[in-house]
Amino acid sequence: MSRYLQVVQKNPSTVEQPYILDVEHVQKKFGNGDIGEKLVLADIGFSARRGELICILGRSGCGKTTLLNLLAGFIAPDQGTIRLHDQPVSKPGPDRCVVFQDDALFPWLTVRENIAFGLKGQRISSAQKEEEIDRFLKLVGLSEFAAYLPSEISGGMKQRVALARVLILKPQVLLMDEPFAALDAQTREEMQNLVLELWQQLAHTILFVTHDVTEAVLLADRILLFDKDPGRIKEDIRLELSRPREKEDQNFLSLCRVIRAQI
Repeated sequence: MSRYLQVVQKNPSTVEQPYILDVEHVQKKFGNGDIGEKLVLADIGFSARRGELICILGRSGCGKTTLLNLLAGFIAPDQGTIRLHDQPVSKPGPDRCVVFQDDALFPWLTVRENIAFGLKGQRISSAQKEEEIDRFLKLVGLSEFAAYLPSEISGGMKQRVALARVLILKPQVLLMDEPFAALDAQTREEMQNLVLELWQQLAHTILFVTHDVTEAVLLADRILLFDKDPGRIKEDIRLELSRPREKEDQNFLSLCRVIRAQI
């Protein structure tokens, strides 16, 4: 597919950054001997660099969310290894945070209190904590809504809170599971732009699950294109489109067409 990726300007560079996340020969089955086993993921292998934004793209049922759960440490692979900074991933941790499609906010806490929740137990002063909360409220554009409850804000605002709540932990890897799928088109575009702004400012590695080709091409440095039955990486596509990207640009549209033909 490389012949379709020749464009005028390359991305700013994550290519010189070190690899921090390594996935090697990962396999995952579900079920048991009584009801039958299903191989969900087969021989998944890739590495991610510091500050890289990778979209995991594929049809429903190809194992994208299962892979994210493995990376988060929520479940363990049946075979293979997952390592972050050469240390095995065996359980959830603040170095890998997840943003789900469902915002999962605490409805009885205000916007500010939801964002502050992640800092509980951290050894920082009250003044430092308040400063960090103020900083992330500003970063996601919710300073004026700090005292609101989740029921009093829009779906897009809820996802901004969910994003701030995990980013305040300063994770090395941010895992995003179709976080904008339930949003209307305009709000979804706003959230995509926000993710890019925060990524450029905070320089964390992002693995972003989506089934939307346009979203993947808009966001990604690389796209891991998944096949299904069982889930496996069909293509590892490095995008060389310049940023910011315009959806009406001919290179953008051509690449979207090529990738749709591969799914």
